[in-house]
Amino acid sequence: MKFIQLSILAYATAAIAAVISSVESRAVCTPQGSGGGSTENGVVNGNCCTDVTVIFARGTAERGNVGASAGPPLFKALRSKIGANRVTVQGVDYPADYAGFFAQGGTGGATMASLVKKARAQCPNTKVVVSGYSQGGQAIHNAFSKQGLSKSQVAAAVLFGDPQNGQKVGDLATADVFQDCHAGDRICESSGSFLITPAHTTYGQDAGIAAQFIVDRLGL
Repeated sequence: MKFIQLSILAYATAAIAAVISSVESRAVCTPQGSGGGSTENGVVNGNCCTDVTVIFARGTAERGNVGASAGPPLFKALRSKIGANRVTVQGVDYPADYAGFFAQGGTGGATMASLVKKARAQCPNTKVVVSGYSQGGQAIHNAFSKQGLSKSQVAAAVLFGDPQNGQKVGDLATADVFQDCHAGDRICESSGSFLITPAHTTYGQDAGIAAQFIVDRLGL
């Protein structure tokens, strides 16, 4: 009987130690880059838990999984405002092709929803922000309307040049959504249009405003 009790105690001690070790490893965050690259895999790599996790969907035909036009400038601005060690960024790996644009983001919505769930499972206390540029905005709408995302999982949304601009983003309150549509951008001014004007390529200049919106809404 004594041997059994000792075995149970040893097992319990080992289990607790494993949990503590796991928590400690996530508590020590390895700061990510200052932004600028076209690929971000903070959630997939699971390197740390941070105050905020940004899940970003790039626009049509952009490279990597976060592109270059709107995503990287936003990440850089947010990291600059609150510190790189408080921000995790994950790009949505989806085709982002022309067919997807006419299919409201194609598979982007499902992939985004899956990444949000993964981020919250790994780091229950992180605040998730979904963001997207152009077709990436469609992926966000899709993730809410067809994949079951809700305000219980997502704290805020930031959309640049969204083809569905003006439409509600799931059950998020209007105050929790930043929709950025430049004057002259036919993609977001005219629903269903695929006419790309110079105004559709300038959202990087609003990175600071968008980052401040995230800071304010999340109370960071």
